[in-house]
Amino acid sequence: MNIYEFLPIRLLVEAAYEVVTTLTSFLDPLAGAHSAALAVIVLTVLVRTLLIPVGVSQVRAGITRKRLAPKIAELQTKHKQQPEVMQQKLMELYKEENTSPFAGCLPVLAQMPVLMAVYGLFINSTIGGHANELLGHTLFGLRLDTSFVRLLGAGDLTATATTVYLVLVVLIAVVAGFSRHLLTPAAPETPAAPAPARNGSDAPAMPDLSGVMKTLSFMPFLTAVFALFVPLAAAVYLATTTTWTLAERLVLNRVLGANDPQPDESTRVTD
Repeated sequence: MNIYEFLPIRLLVEAAYEVVTTLTSFLDPLAGAHSAALAVIVLTVLVRTLLIPVGVSQVRAGITRKRLAPKIAELQTKHKQQPEVMQQKLMELYKEENTSPFAGCLPVLAQMPVLMAVYGLFINSTIGGHANELLGHTLFGLRLDTSFVRLLGAGDLTATATTVYLVLVVLIAVVAGFSRHLLTPAAPETPAAPAPARNGSDAPAMPDLSGVMKTLSFMPFLTAVFALFVPLAAAVYLATTTTWTLAERLVLNRVLGANDPQPDESTRVTD
């Protein structure tokens, strides 16, 4: 099943299409042939602005993880010879703090339909039963429905096309590097779940998120590679959204005090 035939997603795509075409017409006197590409950038900024609460949730979740990190490390040290007990104590800690290892993940999942709808503008040749006019526009003479890989395969790669894609890919890669260096949290490692205890204990196992966090930290670099395969309009979108995400997180980290040193807590975790 084509996800873009699913009614809620289809309606979101059609709404986004109306916005971007209206923006294109509005920007045409200012940007001329580049109005559609500029409209994509403006639409992306508008969408990301609406999703700022998701960023706030992620930053607050990161602050909570940072605050709990010493307690988690203490529990891991204290009960390293008793994995089942350690996992139980970690679960109790998260419960006491009214949080979880997955705090901030649900809002991220909630935003996916919106981002999926925006991306649908760049890969669907028809929207609402008529041709997707957005993809017929150009940026520096390159149609917004073309891609670097397609041009390369057809032997139509020009110096202009190479320069445009090089700028986009380098921008995404540079932003990814800064994001990984400045924003990737140091997640405390949680030992892997042990084999079932002989005493029949069924204490819930804590998920090991260290490998997941390390993998996610490299995802922005994959975005740079992905930009070579998608339509040019989508590559512009990816460059805009990754740049916005970095700027947003830096601002939110400062406003919410994510980089402030955590106060020393005299209360130690108990058995």
